[in-house]
Order: sequence, then C-alpha cells, then structure tokens
Amino acid sequence: MALDGCGQLCKCILILFNILFALVGFAMLGLGLWLRFSSETRGFFDIDLNTQQFVIGVSVLIALGAVILLVAVFGDYGACNENRTALGVFSCLLAILAGLEIGAGVFAYMRSDEVGEQLAKFYITVYAQYVDKGDPGLTLGTFHSIRLHCCGLIGALDPLVKRTCPDTGFLETFTLPACPTVIVNLFESKAPLVMGLFLGTAAMLITALVCCSILMKQIKRSHLSFRIMSVLQYISMYC
Repeated sequence: MALDGCGQLCKCILILFNILFALVGFAMLGLGLWLRFSSETRGFFDIDLNTQQFVIGVSVLIALGAVILLVAVFGDYGACNENRTALGVFSCLLAILAGLEIGAGVFAYMRSDEVGEQLAKFYITVYAQYVDKGDPGLTLGTFHSIRLHCCGLIGALDPLVKRTCPDTGFLETFTLPACPTVIVNLFESKAPLVMGLFLGTAAMLITALVCCSILMKQIKRSHLSFRIMSVLQYISMYC
C-alpha cells in the first residue's frame, strides 16, 4: 500500500530500530547462555553457595534477550509487510519494556545502597568459591577486569586473594581498600548515571512506539483509500 512521506520515514526508522534491537537481543542472549554454560561460570549454578544473585541475573539476562528478539521479530515483520496486527503486538511489548526500563531506572536510583550491597554480597560469594576451589580467576575475571582497584574482603592484607590484587607499587599495595566497600561506594556514586541510561533507553523505546503508532494510522488510512478506490472502480464498470 502507498504511504506518504511521514509513513515511509516511520517505516524506515522502525526497520532500522528493530535491526539494532535484534542485535542487542542476540548479544544479551548469547552472553547469558555463555555465562550459564561456560566452564568458568558453571560452578555458580552447581556448587552449594549463596549464588542466588548471579543465578537470577543470568536468568534475567537470558529471558530479556529472548524477549527483545521476539519484539524485534514482530516489529520488523509488521513494518516490512505493513501488518497492523504484528505492529499492534509490537506496540504492546514495546510499551511494557519501556515501563520496565523506567521502573528499573528509578528503582536503581532510589535503592542504590541496597543494589550495591547485593553486588557486594555477590563478590563475597565469588570470593568464597575462590577459597573453595583455589582458582584466582574467579575473582580476578569477575571484578578486577573492570579495574575496581581493590583487593579481597579486608584489603591488601588479606593473604587469600593476594594473587588477585592489582599490580601496584609496594607502598600503594598497603592502601588498597576492600572490594565490598569499593563496590557499594561505586554503585552509589554512579546511581544517577545508571538511572540516566535506563531512562535514555526508555526514551528510545517510546520514540519507536510513537513511530509505530503513526505507521499504523498511515496503513489504516492507506487500506481505507484502497478499498474506496476499489469500490469506485467496481461501480464505474457497471454503471
């Protein structure tokens, strides 16, 4: 069906948006599956330790990646084929995701201290598994790879995590703080940024939702015009 310039623009925006959305979904789903089944992280699901935060986080990552892929499929199919039913489902799913993004951003900001404490507890869990298995890669790969510049549960004096402490000078080594404290302080200081990222993502989803609504109206108008023209042509043939 023929669409005007605004409808064509919204159609192109939705197609590009859903391609990017699908790539994000693939990345999240792939990362979640890797964390779930990788030999380096599989122990978090098998060993009897307090790894609830990690398990829930990975499960949410897998589920969210799958949902994003589903949303992208409905959006691309609806935009490419100008299917109002698929676009309607896409709009509903997009509105739910936007609401969840806003809620998660506000929650992360309002409860930044609690979220930071949960992350610190997760570090303690990783530390406990390191002690149990004697594999320094568990703590090194999880936290020091993002340059937290900390060491163990009580700082540089903790002999159990000596191999996982960052490489620093001799005197600076004795000033390294404990990782749980650094994690809590870091999340509390970055809480506005985290909320901004969530709200920015929600704004993008709302923009796509507006484009979807405009496209649906354009498709409805185009279908109506096509039916009117068909009726007029039929009448002209027999009159």
